[in-house]
Amino acid sequence: MATPNLIVLYVMDPPASVEFYRKLLGKEPTATFPTFSSFEMQDGFVLGLWAREKVQPQPIGDGSRAEVAFMVKGEEAVRARYEEWRAMGLPIAQELTRMDFGPTFVALDPDGHRLRVCLYDE
Repeated sequence: MATPNLIVLYVMDPPASVEFYRKLLGKEPTATFPTFSSFEMQDGFVLGLWAREKVQPQPIGDGSRAEVAFMVKGEEAVRARYEEWRAMGLPIAQELTRMDFGPTFVALDPDGHRLRVCLYDE
């Protein structure tokens, strides 16, 4: 069975996106090239950033919309991340709210990718 371990976001300005995720994640990229960079996360999971104009084959349509979820433990952790990201100046697409799966909010990266924070069901 194949287990996904990489998500790639197509970005307009790779250096700007690397800087954004460097600050957001509090870590340095593990691979950096002119058109692609990546950040290793937990358990071998990797977040990749690829220059949109260099992607092959080219995406159909916009190709910039994706949602990366950051699951945290405890409602207070959701609220704390919300306050932290607002203080960092991230655009908030969905204010902190309660949905059927618990408290959540959505911020945006420089390319409009959704960054959702939600509750990790223990």
